[in-house]
Amino acid sequence: MSTSGSVLGVGFRTLLRREILRYVRRPRNTFLPPMITNVLYFAVFGIVLGGRIDRIAGFRYIVFILPGLVVLGAISNAFENASFSIFHGRWNEYIHEALTSPLSYTSMVLAYIAASALRGILVGIIIAGVGFVFLTATVAPIGVARPGYLVAFGLVITVLFASFGVVGGLWARDFDYLTVMNQFIIRPLVFFGGVFYSLDVLPEPYRTLSLLNPMVYMVDGVRYGFLGYADIDPNLSLAVLSGLAAAVVALDVALFRRGYGLVD
Repeated sequence: MSTSGSVLGVGFRTLLRREILRYVRRPRNTFLPPMITNVLYFAVFGIVLGGRIDRIAGFRYIVFILPGLVVLGAISNAFENASFSIFHGRWNEYIHEALTSPLSYTSMVLAYIAASALRGILVGIIIAGVGFVFLTATVAPIGVARPGYLVAFGLVITVLFASFGVVGGLWARDFDYLTVMNQFIIRPLVFFGGVFYSLDVLPEPYRTLSLLNPMVYMVDGVRYGFLGYADIDPNLSLAVLSGLAAAVVALDVALFRRGYGLVD
């Protein structure tokens, strides 16, 4: 395969466009389910249970859980899109069209990651919108305390999980693998990552053990972007997550170059 030309050239943009159109053309499958799911989350956890829970770190409970739910939706959709796209292309053998094109491995990987990260960001924006509707109706509208941090963490975490999705799509042997990875690995880590509670309420050694969960840094960073409150230094979290994202992207390129999961 030729590797000539710009990494972000015409071939990259063409594959990126195809991957984006694949989910944009099916909004009922892509955007409606997370919207409905989070309406239920905000209704049950934010209003029903939130009315019986004291403030956490000075915030109403529905306000406190908003960033975590945004993270959950964003990274789940970024991961799902990349893993399904790669696996479906392998399963139906149309990924070979990209492999035999003049695209470099880096261009292909970046196109899949960028399209999937964009889906995660769009879903995150939808969930944030749902949350702001509930906040307006029940408490009061809130602003974004640290927009720069919010954008930075949003980009890093969606790129990171889109990159993990590429690994998952290459590793999966059937569709059940994709379900197992998302439902039994990613979501439990997110729920134990401080979505519904602050680390300060955990006794030792559970608080220290929680710091081994990478989801803690993601939820905490996005919460800092929304509310200006963090249990962990946001600069440290952003640096660690950025380094991890770069490492996983490099791993994706290496796996494509080796043909892992792409050739029998």
